[in-house]
Amino acid sequence: MFTGLIEEVGVVTSFVRSSLSAKLTISVSREFADVQIGESIAVNGTCLTVTKIRRNLVEFDVAPETLRISTITDLKVRDRVNLERALLLSARLGGHLVTGHVDGIGEIRKKVKLDKTLELSLSIPSKLLAFIVPKGSITIDGISLTLADMRDGLLIISVIPHTANSTTLADKDVGDRVNVEVDILSKYIEKHLKGEMNRGVSDDMLTKAGFFPLGWIDN
Repeated sequence: MFTGLIEEVGVVTSFVRSSLSAKLTISVSREFADVQIGESIAVNGTCLTVTKIRRNLVEFDVAPETLRISTITDLKVRDRVNLERALLLSARLGGHLVTGHVDGIGEIRKKVKLDKTLELSLSIPSKLLAFIVPKGSITIDGISLTLADMRDGLLIISVIPHTANSTTLADKDVGDRVNVEVDILSKYIEKHLKGEMNRGVSDDMLTKAGFFPLGWIDN
């Protein structure tokens, strides 16, 4: 589990594809290099497991499914990537609960500088729109962000200078693809509501929930 607060921006030094999977190597700072083999790290919002450490180089094995559903497959040598280690239970939850399991790939459709703020307009897969609410949380390339607005089917996100400068968002251009993870709480709520709708609403269910049955009449 992560928070969406980026700890460091690493640099891809090697990305070697095999027939189905890949090996990804990222250069990190000395402070970040105390990670352990087997530790989970969110790389651009994708939860990956550390398989090898050499000085300031951290290596990951990337599974076929991860390559299929995320932008990890787009990475090239010298690309910068957002990094976050797994959340400690003693840490402050400064962003929101992020699993590192990518729900889909979005695309930057517009990038505008408004005073010191960066405004991004993104398109996301239509199947994810049900989990989006204005002022709600969303994860873009591992970054916990607040949805400012929705216009013409696009998500509008305002990025403060600190976030833009300490992540890869400042590098992004129109047409670039990004990993998207919606709020896990909204996914649980949607699943629960679907289950209730499939079961149907009965007098017994309403009574247990504290409501009077629809046919109840006080004679």
